[in-house]
Amino acid sequence: MTSAPPGVTRGKDTFGWMLHEPLTRKSSFHLTSSSVSWSQPSSSNPEGRGKSQFTEEKLGQAEKTELDAHFENLLARADSTKNWTEKILRQTEVLLQPNPSARVEEFLYEKLDRKVPSRVTNGELLAQYMTEAANDFGPGTPYGKTLIKVGETQRRLGAAERDFIHSASINFLTPLRNFLEGDWRTISKERRILQNRRLDLDACKARLKKAKAAEAKAALWSDEVEKAEHELRLTQTEFDRQAEVTRLLLEGISSTHVNHLRCLHEFVESQTNYYAQCYQYMLDLQKQLGSSKGEIFSGTFVGNAESTSPPPAAASPPAVAATTLPAVPTIPVVPTIVGVPNTVAESVLNPNEVKPPASGTRKARVLYDYEAADSTELALLADEMITVYSLPGMDPDWLIGERGNQKGKVPVTYLELLS
Repeated sequence: MTSAPPGVTRGKDTFGWMLHEPLTRKSSFHLTSSSVSWSQPSSSNPEGRGKSQFTEEKLGQAEKTELDAHFENLLARADSTKNWTEKILRQTEVLLQPNPSARVEEFLYEKLDRKVPSRVTNGELLAQYMTEAANDFGPGTPYGKTLIKVGETQRRLGAAERDFIHSASINFLTPLRNFLEGDWRTISKERRILQNRRLDLDACKARLKKAKAAEAKAALWSDEVEKAEHELRLTQTEFDRQAEVTRLLLEGISSTHVNHLRCLHEFVESQTNYYAQCYQYMLDLQKQLGSSKGEIFSGTFVGNAESTSPPPAAASPPAVAATTLPAVPTIPVVPTIVGVPNTVAESVLNPNEVKPPASGTRKARVLYDYEAADSTELALLADEMITVYSLPGMDPDWLIGERGNQKGKVPVTYLELLS
């Protein structure tokens, strides 16, 4: 019979030995008859058993229970959803609030459950400066009048931006943030519990395997085998139950995608309304400034906002002319007859009485639909082709457009002038 280790005698404890001296939590001994290592934490402390199993797995000294392929796909999909949601959330916050200091301030207010104070937008601040400058320079001067008009538009743009930020925060950012701070935390917690259950299960499998190997060599381990089998059944039941809970949560990611899709549509709708408002505000401002420009710079017309009339051909040397870029084409202007009063600006109000010039008309493609405001304007349809020309003293933001027998004023911003 195998002799007992020092301080140990045969008894009725689990391992068939009676300890003369109590073992500490870190104490361990080896039975020479079975060559099986045993430590007190692994049999009495499940947490220590799981840590030991985790360490042995990292060292490649223990087997690991693998999850099924469907479960692994659910885990990968959940991780991908979490990572991309974080990136989209952070970048959307940057889009709505480019100032990092302001973002930090808003984050602190949210963590303290306090209302974020109202902040003046850049457009509203610019509007304030322009209005004050107009009052200083004189609101009746051309510069002062223009500052007031532009300032009012900037104020409207700032208000539209504020509404867009508020709508995007509620309809898009809040659902994403709620997922990361709510559902994802629950998923992460259950995954950690599942990992611990899996470690306990694998530790019990390893313990049972060792006990059976020892039983084949000596009859001293029958009780240990029964205990190991009992613990294995318990841990297997706990693992299966936790795996099912985690699986249900992971499958809920599909519902999360549906919810985020709805929020994304609302974000796009808010952004579309915002840019549509901005576009309309700028069109209105452009018309106002065009009228002012016609009053201040009467008799001039710029066919393209990005260029002026090309210099005379004689100004360019012949050798360089072949390599220079072609001049930007301009809209032909009906010449003014010397000695006749310049009353064309008034005649523009009735385009049907205006005759096109014998030469110099141009073709233009309509970019957007345009609804005529009165009988002097010509309604437009996107992508149609019309003939356009300008008149002396005419508002530079408008042209005379012809389509068959129809004629009327058309806005330059709705046209693509063709060479």
